[in-house]
Amino acid sequence: MFRSGPWWKGLGASASGSPRRNSILAIATAAALLATGLSFLTPWKLVEARAFDYLSTIAPPTRPGDGPVIVAIDEPSLAEIGLQWPWPRDLHAKLIEALRRAGAKAIGVDIIFAEPSSPAADEALAAALGPDVVLAGDETFIETDHAAQHVRVEPLAMLAATGARTGIASIAPDGDGILRRVPGYRDGFAAQLAEIAGRPAAVPANALIQTFGPSRTYPTVSYYQALDPDNFLPENYFRDRIVMVGLSLQNAPTLSEGGADVHATSFTIRTGRLVAGVEIQATIFDNLAGRLFIGRADAATAMLFVVLGASAGAILVWRQTGWRTLAGFVIAAGALLAGSYLLLRFGRIFAPPLAPTLAMGLVAGAQSARDFAAERRMRQGITRAFSQYLSPALVERLARDPSQLRLGGEVRALTILFCDIRGFTTIAEGMKGDPERLTTLINRLLTPLSEVVMAHGGTIDKYIGDCLMAFWNAPLDDPDHATHAVEAALGMMQALDDLNGELRAEAEARGETPIALRIGIGINTGHCVVGNVGSERRFDYSALGDAVNLASRLEGASKELGVPLVVGQATADQVSERIQLRKLREITVKGRAEPVTVYAPTALD
Repeated sequence: MFRSGPWWKGLGASASGSPRRNSILAIATAAALLATGLSFLTPWKLVEARAFDYLSTIAPPTRPGDGPVIVAIDEPSLAEIGLQWPWPRDLHAKLIEALRRAGAKAIGVDIIFAEPSSPAADEALAAALGPDVVLAGDETFIETDHAAQHVRVEPLAMLAATGARTGIASIAPDGDGILRRVPGYRDGFAAQLAEIAGRPAAVPANALIQTFGPSRTYPTVSYYQALDPDNFLPENYFRDRIVMVGLSLQNAPTLSEGGADVHATSFTIRTGRLVAGVEIQATIFDNLAGRLFIGRADAATAMLFVVLGASAGAILVWRQTGWRTLAGFVIAAGALLAGSYLLLRFGRIFAPPLAPTLAMGLVAGAQSARDFAAERRMRQGITRAFSQYLSPALVERLARDPSQLRLGGEVRALTILFCDIRGFTTIAEGMKGDPERLTTLINRLLTPLSEVVMAHGGTIDKYIGDCLMAFWNAPLDDPDHATHAVEAALGMMQALDDLNGELRAEAEARGETPIALRIGIGINTGHCVVGNVGSERRFDYSALGDAVNLASRLEGASKELGVPLVVGQATADQVSERIQLRKLREITVKGRAEPVTVYAPTALD
């Protein structure tokens, strides 16, 4: 097998071997580091938080049945009670006493009583309070140019002195305004209520809230109904239940409308509706009491996911890239997303899928771009190398599918054509004083002859002075190579007639004797070695073998036989059903001991 030239060596370098593996490993490492670095940036964290919103609200778990009941300060209550807000505190005292009589286990009032009202009303509320009640407090972080401080707002001292607890009801939304984090207050409103209810729970650090549905997911009754549960509610409705009291309108406001004590949660992205603060406190209660909150993956776990993503990308492009790479990426990205969801739903750990997907995409995209560039260079190289041998259509076909190109040398059945100008020595002698005219004449002849060859799918091997060599069935497969070669030869004869007509007309116009060009063609079919032949610096795509030599001898014999086209026996056997031939005779050619039977197309008779 022939050793290919320098250009061919680069063709397979990007497709396989150690350089490709090293390149992919380097890209995978860089992609993993980049994706990990991005995960520490605030904008990226907000994108991952949005992914949490979607994943945590896909088939969320059912709300615990023993969770809080909400007593809502809502539109019907405002209409039924008929008092202007804020309502007098002795009315809240009546509500607490009614709930206690109805058997409520613990009562949380999500209203801040930080300022005095009428003394009688404050005293009435204080008298109704007790250790089964939690009152809302607030804590605000204020940062100024000179200092930063926490401002804590608590109920009146006279209310706190009754044994009622104070729970911080403050919540901290993320940078995009959506509440996702469990408040870290040890004395939080929901945490205090859980402790009173006999379900104490440690407050997790940096945990995420598992929501259970949109606004009004929790069982809710109007404030006026809770004031008189015997007449408005089923029997024992509040028996052994945790009750939370707060503002909760029946028509939940939208993001654009806003409102008092309403907040965006993970479910807001699906419904567009805000959730009342008291219902958020109920959700936090169930997250703490039932340990339903979702933890964040630690740095090591998140990095492991990123490495898995980068590794998946490397596997996708390990051998090659193409449409399968895209399909594999979609499947692998779906697997990462599904894995993140399953871990969140059943393991209660949120491992963001975006950074691993990004790492995988970076690896697949970068290597695909490298392969595309390499393929483009290869196509350009093929176009440059074969444009002088093949027709533009065949070059384009070869560039689109380089797999049809066999590198190096190979044995193939070819049909070889040799064409030589008859009487060239005499013509050259007559034009020795005008070499430019001679060159122009030869080029005018070889150009149409070459175009005919390429139009019939032939490969031009070389020009040897006034001789043209071409072959069929390499580098592209051509099952009818023998027929196409003979048809090309007939086309060359017609092109010669056309050129002679042009030369005759030109000579007559100048008043000169016209030159009549004649050619001889020999065609033979047989197995040859075809490939790049030459040196490391210069090579040609050529064919070698006994069948080539015989085609050259047949071209030489055409002069002695008195015909312009001679076809060998092997070629005649393949074209006889499509092209009519007549047997000439048996001839003996140089280099062969046995005679050869030759033919000529009857079309030339």
